[in-house]
Amino acid sequence: MSEPHVTLDPQTLTPVEQKLRGPLEEQLSSALQAATVKVEQHYAGENLEQVTAMLLDEAKAGLHPDIAAGFHPDHEQLRQVAEVIVARADIPTRAN
Repeated sequence: MSEPHVTLDPQTLTPVEQKLRGPLEEQLSSALQAATVKVEQHYAGENLEQVTAMLLDEAKAGLHPDIAAGFHPDHEQLRQVAEVIVARADIPTRAN
């Protein structure tokens, strides 16, 4: 899986948010990437919806509270990241 990346829709942003779009996308992407690593490392058989919720919770936990309050990623795209985590866990590892 490539690292998840957050892209903001410029048509939904205020003029101030548009000026901050690049750094904000970087911060949101970084938080989501860190959340992905953490959830994948601690995955213990949770179902897909639980993993999706865990990703969102962990990503928001890595953000400033004001930014976290406004972070509403597309559920289906977040679920796709969760699907990769669940699928990877289902792949048996080889013993050397």
